[in-house]
Amino acid sequence: MAQIFHRSTNTVAKATIYGGVFILAFLGWMFMALNRSSYNTNQGVILEQPVPFSHDHHTAGLGIDCRYCHTSVEESAFAGIPPTQTCMNCHGQIWTGAALLEPVRASWRTGQPIEWRRVHDLPDFVYFNHSTHVARGIGCETCHGPVNEMPLMYQAASLQMEWCLACHRNPEKYVRPVEEVFNLDWEPEEPQEVLGARLVEEYGIERLDNCSTCHR
Repeated sequence: MAQIFHRSTNTVAKATIYGGVFILAFLGWMFMALNRSSYNTNQGVILEQPVPFSHDHHTAGLGIDCRYCHTSVEESAFAGIPPTQTCMNCHGQIWTGAALLEPVRASWRTGQPIEWRRVHDLPDFVYFNHSTHVARGIGCETCHGPVNEMPLMYQAASLQMEWCLACHRNPEKYVRPVEEVFNLDWEPEEPQEVLGARLVEEYGIERLDNCSTCHR
């Protein structure tokens, strides 16, 4: 009986199988890379705002405490976005004619709030409580990055689940004294591992990594 397939068919079949495996592996790698990229996470992306507010200028430059604007951070899940009144406490007296601040003055005149774009915007299926983390010694910059060095605010971390779990599983690497939570220039006076281990025990911090902790 005559041979139906040419001998080279075996080589072609093997190359196709191996090629398919490599293609699948490459596509998997591409998916993982895309999932971690700023295109998906917005990490490092500066969003356009109605007013180009500089955390660098207001915190490091003027020494304004985080809680002056984010008034509910110690008491509720949401840190709070400052109302126009907070801005006008200062800008009703200084830089009153600056064109850059016209949206603030317009908001004050009309009573319409400024439509700020949220930089750190977790999915709706994720529960996060600012007050709980603040009370346990997790500093602002642990999640928000060095805001005192940001002329324009951006999302410093990926905010993905693996990033959250890194802290929840090893809180001693991140916890600090509660009185230093809002100190953006704080540096530990002893090795973080030693200080963190002591504070974890003192504050009764649990290593919560079960699903219901964040997904309720």
